[in-house]
Amino acid sequence: MKLSVIVPVYNVEKYLADCVDSLLNQTIKNLEIFLVDDGSTDRSGEIADRYAGDFPDRVRTLHLNNGGQGRARNAALPMAKGDYIGFVDSDDTLAPDMYEKLCAKAEKEGASIAVCDWLEVFPDGREEVLPARYQQHWLSASGSACNKVFRSELVGDTRFPEGRLWYEDFYFSAMLLIKAGGAVYVNEPLYIYRQSPSSTMRNNNALKNLDILRVLDMLEGPMLERGLRDDFQYFVLNHVLLDGINRVARQDSPDRKAVLKKLRAYAAEKIPRLEACRAWREETSNRRLIMKLNYLGLYPVSRLILGAKAALGR
Repeated sequence: MKLSVIVPVYNVEKYLADCVDSLLNQTIKNLEIFLVDDGSTDRSGEIADRYAGDFPDRVRTLHLNNGGQGRARNAALPMAKGDYIGFVDSDDTLAPDMYEKLCAKAEKEGASIAVCDWLEVFPDGREEVLPARYQQHWLSASGSACNKVFRSELVGDTRFPEGRLWYEDFYFSAMLLIKAGGAVYVNEPLYIYRQSPSSTMRNNNALKNLDILRVLDMLEGPMLERGLRDDFQYFVLNHVLLDGINRVARQDSPDRKAVLKKLRAYAAEKIPRLEACRAWREETSNRRLIMKLNYLGLYPVSRLILGAKAALGR
């Protein structure tokens, strides 16, 4: 059994060695590593080349003009020879046995996707375990490609959206979960995620939150063809009505009001009657309340409730 791991690299000279070392130290040894330099302007490309020179049988480097993470990953996918494929962000690290455990779980269960939990590490040294499957819904673990292995036959011609699009991970993982019909889980925090205040989902760029609408439009056709309307509405509820609106409502961007209006309009278009939506009825009462307030445009009330819960540590 062979594993291929693809690492998009962009201006991470401070962290890249830690990332690659954690891959080379994996307990699964039949492993090929693709370091895809996405037009870095620091020493990241040199560091990648050094590893390729030191470990020519295990590490391969590609150099591209800057085109975004999705394109960088796609460039390496046709070259991957593994039975399974994994993805790692170049500022993160892995537990030494992450891939051995994921591949073993997939092999044992005859599954096409295996998923592990996260260990989130903050700049001040705090750590927090994040479960991959934070809800019981079978698609709840679709957010990232990094804490998973995918059987290469399942990946096939599925690719990441390109063009510096937010949520490209979400599209890729969701499409493969839909194709596979689910995944198996290793309930251990094996993927070590380096958190940063400047990370994509924590910045003040309101307009980029509209990328989720483009990605959902890409998913809608394949999901409806498979009879997954309720599951598509689950995505709308969680990624537009809850996460997207709550994130933008906290911002002070000049585009904030226009973006909130578009997010709310999209949710109303895809879910004309919230109370008739099965996915909404299956949510917890607290989440239903926040979704309902956001659906009605009562974002300040949502923020007050969420702020009070955060202050109480709930």
